[in-house]
Amino acid sequence: MPLYEMLCITTHVPQYQPIRELVRQSAMHVMNSGGVVRNINSWGTRTLPQRMKRHGRPQNVGDYWTMHFDASPTTLKSLNGVMRRDPRVLRWTVLKLADKVEDMAQHGRRIKPNSSLQDIID
Repeated sequence: MPLYEMLCITTHVPQYQPIRELVRQSAMHVMNSGGVVRNINSWGTRTLPQRMKRHGRPQNVGDYWTMHFDASPTTLKSLNGVMRRDPRVLRWTVLKLADKVEDMAQHGRRIKPNSSLQDIID
């Protein structure tokens, strides 16, 4: 299974519960489809680089989080459908880091807990 990293920007709400539920829903979707969630990181609340609108009014602030996971391409396609339909999601992107974890090791790259995509690429 390929190794992916998903970066997600969600609408900012004062309570953490809606974002926590979205992260849990995304992770459970991957795991229920036979995938493995390796790491979840919260980047916190940040001002958006530009106003973003999706499923409602324009937003100036968003909550950022990432998830590293192994999943099949069909699971990735269905996860994109889940993110597309969810009103809490402003933007998301998924990067394919490697076809296999062994591919990362062959190129001298290591995946460590709390590492960002920039740490893996460098």
